[in-house]
Amino acid sequence: MANAICLGELLIDFVPTVTGTDLTDAPAFIKAPGGAPGNVAVGLARLGVESAFMGKVGDDAFGHFLADTLREAGVDVSPLRFSTEARTALAFVSLQADGEREFMFYRHPSADMLFTPREVDMEAINRAQLLHFGSISLISEPSRSATLYAVDAARAAGGLVSYDPNLRLPLWPDADTARKEMLLGFSKAQVVKLSDDESAFLTGLSDLNAACQALWHDDLKLMVVTRGQAGCVYFTPNFTGAVESFTVEAVDATGAGDGFVAGLLQGVLLDPTIVQDEARLRELCRFANAVGALATIQRGAIPALPNREQVKEFLNSR
Repeated sequence: MANAICLGELLIDFVPTVTGTDLTDAPAFIKAPGGAPGNVAVGLARLGVESAFMGKVGDDAFGHFLADTLREAGVDVSPLRFSTEARTALAFVSLQADGEREFMFYRHPSADMLFTPREVDMEAINRAQLLHFGSISLISEPSRSATLYAVDAARAAGGLVSYDPNLRLPLWPDADTARKEMLLGFSKAQVVKLSDDESAFLTGLSDLNAACQALWHDDLKLMVVTRGQAGCVYFTPNFTGAVESFTVEAVDATGAGDGFVAGLLQGVLLDPTIVQDEARLRELCRFANAVGALATIQRGAIPALPNREQVKEFLNSR
C-alpha cells in the first residue's frame, strides 16, 4: 500500500552528452526517465517512502521503459495507465555550463495529456496519506479534469495534498492561462514547493515575502520557495525563515527541485507535526536541500536521485 501518490506526467528526457551546448550543437543525447511527478515518486521511494505513480504513458517502448524504471526503483505502478491513442512524451534538454537547462517538448498530444477521470485509481487514493501533483497535467483536457478529480478525492478522503507549480511556459497556450491554472492548483494544496521565479510569475511581485503573502491561503500548512544555490525560504502560519543550500559541482539541474520535494515530503509524511516546530522544520529543509544538491551532480533526473544513506553521508561531510 503506497503512502504517497504522485500524479502527472512521465516522460523521456534526452540530455546532451556535453554540457554547455545548445540543442543545435549537441553531438548526442542520453535517454533518461523523467517528468516531475515521476521524479518525486522515485525520490520518495529511494528515501524509504512507499510511493506510487498515477498517470498515463504510451503503450510503446518508451512507456514500458518508464514503467519498468519506476517499478525497479520501488514505485508502485499499478495506478499507471497505457495509451494506444498517443505516444509517450519526449523532452530534449539543453544543458548550460552551470547545469541549468532549456526544454523542447514533443507532445502533440502525448499519452499523459489523455489521462481521464475514469482512469483515476480511487482505491489507491483512499489508502494513501498524501497526493502530490504539478501544473503540467492542468494544461489541457482530459488530464486537467482527471487531476482535479483526483485532488478533490484525496482531500475528501482526509489526505494531504502537495503541489509543485513547475512552470514550463512553452507548454501553455499563453502566460495568462498558465497563471490562472497554476493558481487553481495552488488553491487546492496544503503543502506547496515553488521556485522564486515561479512566485514572481504567479504574483508579478519581485519581493519574495510580498509574493508569498499574496499566494498564501488558509488551507496551507507549509510553503517552501527554492532559490537555487541560495537555498530555500519556508513559510508556515506561525513562522518563516531561510535555510542555506550546499555548494556542489552541478552537471545537470534537471530533477533538483523534484529531489527537494521528495526530501521535504518524506519528513512531513513521517511526522506531520514537523510544520509546527521550526527547529525540526529547518533540519528538514536542510535535508531537502541536500537531496536537491545531490540530484545535480550527474546527468538525468531519476538516475541522479539519492537514497537516504547517500544523503546522510553528504550531510555528515558538511
